[in-house]
Amino acid sequence: MIVDMPDTTTRDVSKRLVAIRKTGGAVTLGRVLTLVVSIRGESSAVDGGTGDGVSTAEDVITAANEASREHPCRVIVLERGDVDAQPRLDAQIRVGGDAGASEVVVLRLSGELGEHESSVVVPFLLPDTPVVAWWPHDAPSEPARDPVGRLAIRRITDATGHENPRAEIRSRLAAYSPGDTDLAWSRITSWRALLVSSLDQPPHAAIVSATVSGLEEEPAVDMLAGWLASRVDVPVRRTSGPLFVELVLDDGSSLTISRPQTGTTATLVRSGFPDSLVALGRRPTHDCLAEELRRLDADEVYAAALAGLEKVIYE
Repeated sequence: MIVDMPDTTTRDVSKRLVAIRKTGGAVTLGRVLTLVVSIRGESSAVDGGTGDGVSTAEDVITAANEASREHPCRVIVLERGDVDAQPRLDAQIRVGGDAGASEVVVLRLSGELGEHESSVVVPFLLPDTPVVAWWPHDAPSEPARDPVGRLAIRRITDATGHENPRAEIRSRLAAYSPGDTDLAWSRITSWRALLVSSLDQPPHAAIVSATVSGLEEEPAVDMLAGWLASRVDVPVRRTSGPLFVELVLDDGSSLTISRPQTGTTATLVRSGFPDSLVALGRRPTHDCLAEELRRLDADEVYAAALAGLEKVIYE
């Protein structure tokens, strides 16, 4: 069910939520968190071209709904309207089949109201539940200091699709606070798991050098290089080109994982072993978001990977 409320107030929206719960049976019982999604500017509705990110406000809501099936929550979407218009709040409430395992409150803020996101969102936060903030497109330079970010214990950004994704992901270190993360990080979870499991086999040779290659505009590849640099004290090179990771070992052997840019199957090649095919497709945004919602504490490995970017050799 979708209820539109043009030119309304936060009080009226709250009353309508209560009425819907009474008449329709939709309740907040079992909601484990509040997910606040901040969509900033008209440019937020434009995809960055990588195919990994969400492209429109509707895509953002769909991704949040899918993630809510694993983490039942209230989703509050803050969308900025015309900044030159008169202050106005347009709302939409989605429950039932239109909201996954959550209830969705879409708040479109026009005029000066767009500068007061945190004040608008506070009345809709679920009591006694953690708050997670997600900026699917343009994120503040310091998420933890942003008014919406200060309400949250977990802050999720996404450098994918940014105008300069490499500079964007590298800027995360200077602004990092415990609780920050980026979806470019969760997009490499399967790659990290495959690398670790492949190395956890005899003869357990040490790594002497590593090369990570991929699209120049793909920050997940930079995060993979940063993670390797934080784990091993050897040169890690980041190149632009085909998607692969190559590790050279001290016994003269090598380990390579490669995959077509838009493929779903990777090839694992290791000296002395038969080649293997492994399912390793691109992770959709809702999977990455669901992964980040599983933990609400500081991700120290992510912070170390950001620091590792300073050690990466770019070629």
